[in-house]
Amino acid sequence: MSNTQTKKLTTPDKTIVYYLDGKMHNLEGPAYIPEGDMKRREYYINGLKLTEAEWKSAKRDGDGLPWYKSSVGKARF
Repeated sequence: MSNTQTKKLTTPDKTIVYYLDGKMHNLEGPAYIPEGDMKRREYYINGLKLTEAEWKSAKRDGDGLPWYKSSVGKARF
């Protein structure tokens, strides 16, 4: 069973990394912020690097979302 909570790691040089199951992942914003510099931020979903536009599209469309955050997870059987 995998942990379904994204975790945040902050290194001594202030780099911020969000990860899930050992892969960079963040649906709320950039998953990698080197030295806390938002200008160099990078977006990842399930370990796949995306541009900011691709990330926004995936978030809006629900692609890349875990089943429990999509409409399938909210359907009652």
